[in-house]
Amino acid sequence: MSERTLFDKVWDAHTVKILPSGQTQLFIGLHLVHEVTSPQAFSMLRERGLKVLFPDRTVATVDHIVPTENQARPFADDLAEEMMRAIENNAESNDIRFYGIGSGDQGIVHVIAPEQGLTQPGMTIACGDSHTSTHGAFGAIAFGIGTSQVRDVLASQTLALSKLKVRRIEVNGDLKPGVYAKDVILHIIRKLGVKGGVGYAYEYAGTTIERMSMEERMTICNMSIEGGARCGYINPDRITYDYLKGRDFAPKDHENAVKWWESIKSDPDAVYDDVVVFDAADIEPTVTWGITPGQGIGINEPIPTLESLPESERAIAKEAYQYMKLTPGSPIKGTKVDVCFVGSCTNGRIDDLRIAARVAKGHKVAPNVKAFIVPGSERVKKQAEAEGLDRIFVESGFEWREAGCSMCLAMNPDKLSGDQISASSSNRNFKGRQGSASGRTLLMSPAMVVAAAIKGEVTDARELG
Repeated sequence: MSERTLFDKVWDAHTVKILPSGQTQLFIGLHLVHEVTSPQAFSMLRERGLKVLFPDRTVATVDHIVPTENQARPFADDLAEEMMRAIENNAESNDIRFYGIGSGDQGIVHVIAPEQGLTQPGMTIACGDSHTSTHGAFGAIAFGIGTSQVRDVLASQTLALSKLKVRRIEVNGDLKPGVYAKDVILHIIRKLGVKGGVGYAYEYAGTTIERMSMEERMTICNMSIEGGARCGYINPDRITYDYLKGRDFAPKDHENAVKWWESIKSDPDAVYDDVVVFDAADIEPTVTWGITPGQGIGINEPIPTLESLPESERAIAKEAYQYMKLTPGSPIKGTKVDVCFVGSCTNGRIDDLRIAARVAKGHKVAPNVKAFIVPGSERVKKQAEAEGLDRIFVESGFEWREAGCSMCLAMNPDKLSGDQISASSSNRNFKGRQGSASGRTLLMSPAMVVAAAIKGEVTDARELG
C-alpha cells in the first residue's frame, strides 16, 4: 500500500477510528450541499429527530436545476421550484450558509467553494455530487457521495470509507499550442480507461501539471471520476498558495498556513501502488466520439474501427457506433454539430471563458447552430462582464446566460432535442446525458467548442488562429 503520500497523510489526520467492518470513520472538514441530493437527507434527519451537527462546516448553493435564461420565481418547472424551496428552508432551519440566486455568490458548487477560499490544502471534503474530485486540485481529498451519506455527514460530520490505493500519474513536457487541460484529462482517460481508476485515488504530477493554473488543475481533477478513480488530487505549491491568498475564507495568517500546507505534500520518497507516465508532446486536441469519456481521439484521427480496438472494448464500441450514428474509420473532424455549450464544473471558470472569447473574437456562429456560454458562478459572470467577454460572445452570436450547471446534465430547461449533436465542454457523454434520449454529445475543450460553433462542425481550433 501507499506510504507518505498526501492522500495517506490527510487520511490519517482525519481518521476518527477503524470500524468493525474494516472501514475508516473519516472526519469531513467541509460539506458542500446543493438542491438535488440533499432534500431526502434532511428529511431523514427530521424523521430521526436529529439536527445538523456542525452547520458551520456545511455550505449550500443551487446549481443543477437552476434555469440559466429566465430565473423569475416561481420557476416554470414545478419540481425545480419545489427543490429550491426545500434547500432554502433546510438551510434556514439548520443555520447553514446558503448562496441563493442573486446573492452574488451563487453558482456551481465546485466553482464557488474554490473561488471563495473554502477549499484548502489538507482538507477532507464531501458533496452529494460525483465531481467533488474537483477540489483535489488544491491538495484536498474530496469525495462525491450519495444521499444516505449526505445524511451521515449532516448528522455526524463523518463518513465510513474504505482506504484507497494511490496511483501517481505524471505528465511531463510542454503542451503543444492549442492543447489544454481538458485535452490532457481526456487523453489520460482514453489511455487508462473509464474503469482504470477503480479502487484508486489519482495523484497528478509532473512538469506539465506543475505549470498549470489552478483553473486548469481543477479541470484535471474534476474528471478523475470519469476515469473510475474515487478522487484525484495535486500536491499544493506556490501556485496554490497565491491563488488562495486573500480569498474570503482563506486563513488570515497566510504564511503559517503555507507552512502546514507544505507539510502535507507527498514526500519525495513516498511509496505509490502504481505509477504511470505520459509525455505532453503526445497529446492533441481531443474529441470524444462515443458514449463514454474514454472513447476519445485526437482531432486528426479517424473514429476507430472495431478491428483496431482491444476485444474488451468492442461491445461498447458497437453500441456507440449505433447510438452516435458515426461511421468507423471516418474522420471526427467535419462532423456537423447542432448545439455548442461552454460551461459546467469542468470548464465554466473565468480562464475557460477567456480562452473561449479569444477564439470567438472576430468570428460569427454558423447558421443553424445554437451556441451559448454559461458562467460557473455569479462571480465568474461579473468578472467576465467587467472584462468585456460577454460582449465578444454576444457579438459573435453566442447567448450569454446566468450561472448554473445548464446543459451538462439538463436537469433544467437547457436540453438537446431529438438526435441533435452537441459540442460540449462538460464532463460526460453518456446516452441521454444532455436531456434527450437520443441526443449525442461530443466532449472537447472550450476552445474546440467555440471553433465548432463558428464552423458548424468539429474543427481544429488552431485553424482559427
